[in-house]
Amino acid sequence: MKTKKDTKKKLIDLKWIIIISLIAFILSMLFSFVGETIIPNAHVAISIVILMLFILLGIVFDIVGVAVTVADISTFNSMASKRVKGSELAVKFIKNANKVSSFCCDVIGDVCGVVSGSTGLSIALQIHNHSHIDLLILVIIITAIVSTLTIGGKAIGKSIAIDRCNSILHGFVRIISIVYKG
Repeated sequence: MKTKKDTKKKLIDLKWIIIISLIAFILSMLFSFVGETIIPNAHVAISIVILMLFILLGIVFDIVGVAVTVADISTFNSMASKRVKGSELAVKFIKNANKVSSFCCDVIGDVCGVVSGSTGLSIALQIHNHSHIDLLILVIIITAIVSTLTIGGKAIGKSIAIDRCNSILHGFVRIISIVYKG
């Protein structure tokens, strides 16, 4: 027998899924626009820097997503009682760890992964047009490099996030609390 609370929770979850999907759609469009308008017209070195920024952004947000799921709420409750900047936001994030983690890892992290893949393809086309190296070989090599950097970076990041979750979350909320007043 479903209770009113179960029905409300299900509605909230559906609402969250719709909101997070819309945010993912908008961010995908924004990141893709940046990648597809700047990369084809930029020097290969600038394109590679932009690609590395997409990869790094995905790794950083993956680290934050993991850190918030394993952070110790009692540490931040104690900090909040001492009015340490950002600690109340950290408590709120920990209490909503599933949503924060989903946003950081799935929305930002996955969008960056997809966009870095398409950015890698654009770089392969740039190199091909200037060097006439076989496009298939370039795409395979660049895809492998992007995958390796992303997967390796996230693997290292997850270990760091688990070991230093409280300090990572505290640093993140101190930055976020400058603009987020929720």
